[in-house]
Amino acid sequence: MKYGFYQALGMALLVIGAQGAIRQLVDHDNAGLLGWLPGGFAVSIAVYVLAVVIGAVVAGRSHRAGKATGD
Repeated sequence: MKYGFYQALGMALLVIGAQGAIRQLVDHDNAGLLGWLPGGFAVSIAVYVLAVVIGAVVAGRSHRAGKATGD
């Protein structure tokens, strides 16, 4: 049960990060959720990419752990 929650959380982080990064690449002025973050385009795109990577790792590990335990 808990692995399913972690997998859903990781996928949500992956989707939010990917959507934000794509929006930021298409329209440099639209920072989306990270509009409050100082540093401009480079910092916000780095945070979005970091969210994608962390989301993919969390979702992948929880999926494998859930399959191993039968959860």
